[in-house]
Order: sequence, then C-alpha cells, then structure tokens
Amino acid sequence: QVQLMESGGGSVQAGGSLRLSCAASGHTVSTYSMGWFRQAPGKEREGVACIRRRGSTGYADSVKGRFTISQDNVKNTLFLQMSSLKPEDTAMFYCAATRGGYCSVSGTLQSVEYWGQGTQVTVSS
Repeated sequence: QVQLMESGGGSVQAGGSLRLSCAASGHTVSTYSMGWFRQAPGKEREGVACIRRRGSTGYADSVKGRFTISQDNVKNTLFLQMSSLKPEDTAMFYCAATRGGYCSVSGTLQSVEYWGQGTQVTVSS
C-alpha cells in the first residue's frame, strides 16, 4: 500500500525558508510522478510543483525561482525547498503521487492516485 508522510512545515517570517519532506512507502518514488499541492483557507487546492520519473520538473508561476522540488531515490523521499517565503504562501501543503498521471509544465500533478495527510506552512509578515 502506498503511503506518503509529509514533514517540515512550521511558522516562519516573510523572506524565510523551509524544506518540506515527503517520505514514501509502498512504492519507489522514481517509478511515480510526484508533486506538491497546497490549499489555503477558503481556497481550492492548487498544484505547486511536480517532478517526472525522469527528473524533469514543473512549477506554478507563483513559486518559480523561489521553490525547488527534488527527490532522493535512496531515501525514497520527495522534497520541496521553499525560500523567499511570502504571507500568501501560507497553506496546508500536500504530497501527491501518480503512476498513471503526469506532471504538467504548470506544476500540477494530474490524476493523483495517492495523497499525504498534509503539513501546515504559516508565513507571517
């Protein structure tokens, strides 16, 4: 059974950095397309960044140049390095995986099959 467990969220001041981790079990991250989504209160869940099986990536325009998605195939873990954080980045961040879907250029993972439980990121001004 595929399981995704996020960690690394927290509270940070604007301009700061955080690194989110998503530990995967039940599957190998390199055989799935993986991604990060976020959902702010009162808003729809949106794709932030995703990575294809061969390692190429996609990002939402709102995070380009500030966020970096990567994965460690040995540790079977997905990461999201976030820098220059803004108050509008405040949201619950979710890890996602798909084998049948794909990573779009806009950073949205399509046809998500598995979700993590989420980790909260709060950015204060």
